[in-house]
Amino acid sequence: MQLEPSELGSRIRSLLAPAGATLRSMPLVPGAPADSPQLDELRQLRPEDLFEGVAIKDRDFAKCVQSGLYLYFSALDESHRISQGIPSASGSYWHGIMHRQEGDWSNAKYWFRRVGTHPVFGQLEAQSGSPWDPYAFVDRCSEASGRASDAADLIDLQMREWRLLMRYCHRNATGI
Repeated sequence: MQLEPSELGSRIRSLLAPAGATLRSMPLVPGAPADSPQLDELRQLRPEDLFEGVAIKDRDFAKCVQSGLYLYFSALDESHRISQGIPSASGSYWHGIMHRQEGDWSNAKYWFRRVGTHPVFGQLEAQSGSPWDPYAFVDRCSEASGRASDAADLIDLQMREWRLLMRYCHRNATGI
């Protein structure tokens, strides 16, 4: 999946897809954080560093972006530390994704209950042509977690979800 030049700002794009590379796929249940110089760089950055001089309009959304970036690199502990401190639907959404990737299915559903409805759900429905049910997606991930042959479509859907939520949080962090 290629990032658009105007998407997310150049600092974040350079972390996600250095030298214009395509986005890597995120595993449904990662075993360990990605071994990546970009993850090492992310660990040195504050939320405001991610936005390259663009004023942050909403600090919680900026922290959501940071939490989502850690998820992209399968750094679940870092993502968890951030998302559990964001008392919003979007913070709960990242928290739910983190527990889903951790394989803690019931805890993921708990956090998705805290999300309620989210604007990203409608975008996922429009892209997939069917209603978005985060609980059913958790169940599908649980069923496929041990079978790589069943995971490809779910990984693609997870990437679409991640990308839509990242765009939503980035726009709300900057007001752009």
